[in-house]
Amino acid sequence: MTVKAKFKCESVTKFEQGKEVKLHAVYGTSEENKQFSKYTPYGQLSIKIDNETEASDYFEPGQEYYLEFSKAENKS
Repeated sequence: MTVKAKFKCESVTKFEQGKEVKLHAVYGTSEENKQFSKYTPYGQLSIKIDNETEASDYFEPGQEYYLEFSKAENKS
């Protein structure tokens, strides 16, 4: 099973050794976003990308992204 969420990029901050990306859950600005915000009305995510890869240029402020969560196999 997976759980799908929709987030909007709030900011991308450049640092000497990478970038920090901040995203927040979408809210009812469109019919699709109204459906997502019904189940995830609030949430935020902050990630740091340390190296220069495609991922470091992928995120753009104002752009919306889908996130899919699935359980990881516990190997401990």
